[in-house]
Amino acid sequence: MILFPAIDLKDGQAVRLLHGRMETATVFNEDPAAQAQAFAEQGFSWLHLVDLNGAFEGRPVNAGAVEAILGAVDLPAQLGGGIRDLATIERWLTLGLRRVILGTVAVKDPTLVREACRAFPGQIVLGIDARGGRVAVEGWAEVSEVTALDLARRFEDAGAAAIVYTDIDRDGALEGANVAATAELAAAISTPVIASGGVASLDDLAAILQVAHLGIEGVISGRALYDGRIDPASALALLAAAGSAQEGAGRQDTGPC
Repeated sequence: MILFPAIDLKDGQAVRLLHGRMETATVFNEDPAAQAQAFAEQGFSWLHLVDLNGAFEGRPVNAGAVEAILGAVDLPAQLGGGIRDLATIERWLTLGLRRVILGTVAVKDPTLVREACRAFPGQIVLGIDARGGRVAVEGWAEVSEVTALDLARRFEDAGAAAIVYTDIDRDGALEGANVAATAELAAAISTPVIASGGVASLDDLAAILQVAHLGIEGVISGRALYDGRIDPASALALLAAAGSAQEGAGRQDTGPC
């Protein structure tokens, strides 16, 4: 399972929000590229980037910060926020992003999501952000009538590389991940799921690992990494040990040839 450190971008800085509200932003690093380098040095294998201003404005806003991150590290990165057309998707992928995350357009323009999955196989991630089980869009400012599970099922045959499932009510609150809801979603679909929102401790990571076999490929953490609640070395060691145990179990299951 992959641990994705989050770099949320607001006004060119790395910040964290509480429950997705822009007015609650806490600045953790004024230099996002330096933050990306720090994560790379700590041993992370991926980056999760979010253009917060872009999510609200419906267009890329923190492009300079994203490009600086891509120039500073060799880690694969995925980006969400303000990506609403094929031209923007293509531009980001050309600049070096490994995957782009489509959220609002999944509700408002599902045809675009399907076109993107066909045009850029393996590089499109569906972002499902839920408040009270309902999908939120436009930077979480609007809550639709669509449930997270219904939206995920609509795109089962689209070919998305993964689904980032965020529990907005827990995002940035350090109250623990919504393991039950994430597991329920992962078990109901075939697309791999990445858990997001509320991850505050190694115990949260351990709890998610317990249900990873249902189809959870990763987990995103932000504030807990920034404020030291989760030690990167300990977290990565926990995930590596779980991966090794799983591989060992797999070899035993195959039996003698």
